[in-house]
Amino acid sequence: MACMACLSALVKFTGERGIPVFEIIFFRNLFAFVPLGLYIARTTGFSVLKTQRPFGHLIRATVGLTGMVCGFSAVQYLPLTEATALQFTSPLFMTALSALLLSEKVGRHRWAAVFVGFIGVLIMARPVPGEMNVPGVTLGILSALGAAGAMVAIRQISDTEKGPTIVFYFTLGGVVLGAVGSMFHWVTPDPMTLGLLIVAGLIGGVGQLFLTEALRQAPIGVIAPFDYTQLIWATGLGLVIWGELPHPLTLVGAVIVAGSGVYILNRELQRFRSR
Repeated sequence: MACMACLSALVKFTGERGIPVFEIIFFRNLFAFVPLGLYIARTTGFSVLKTQRPFGHLIRATVGLTGMVCGFSAVQYLPLTEATALQFTSPLFMTALSALLLSEKVGRHRWAAVFVGFIGVLIMARPVPGEMNVPGVTLGILSALGAAGAMVAIRQISDTEKGPTIVFYFTLGGVVLGAVGSMFHWVTPDPMTLGLLIVAGLIGGVGQLFLTEALRQAPIGVIAPFDYTQLIWATGLGLVIWGELPHPLTLVGAVIVAGSGVYILNRELQRFRSR
């Protein structure tokens, strides 16, 4: 989670140094291949890249990268803490999408948690004149929706595809998207900014692999609550680098959303164990 918070900080910082979002996406995914390639070489071997579901990977990459574009854009508009807190709505969207797209049965307890969670979103967004950052909040919510859609897509292909395979093709899609988008607006980074972009790619790749390995070793209901520690890291980084103090309502809303997300994930874990 520290890796992901650091990645968000690097995205915000390099964006402030004039690097367009698609260019950041290009570097983030290009250099993520370094840790990803080493991981695959030392564990499964590159034969794992043989896929039975190319179209499934395309859908997962399209939805996930749409979320990445929105998320990387959101941190340019919002304080780091607020942009991170909006990501916590992903389990809420995932519950709704699972019911709509996968025909999963969602009980009243989880629907109630979704409702309470979105009350938390309203509190964070502060929808009153002069308070709400409309572009930032909209992009942050769309980013969480994209992440939820990507998780649903992963569920649909995980019966035949291994974790490294899914991560590889997502990363490859990110390189392609970033390269195509950068054709229309490329800013040559200075040496310091280039170094930060490379670090962003390495950190993003390592963070993704840590999360993949954690999910392999323990149930999602055990791992997911640790996701919310990103808020602590984001608050610290925002304070140290930009002098940002989170708005009290951001913290109140984040606690409500996080609590709803943890409740949903625990109910999901109980449902899985009862099968």
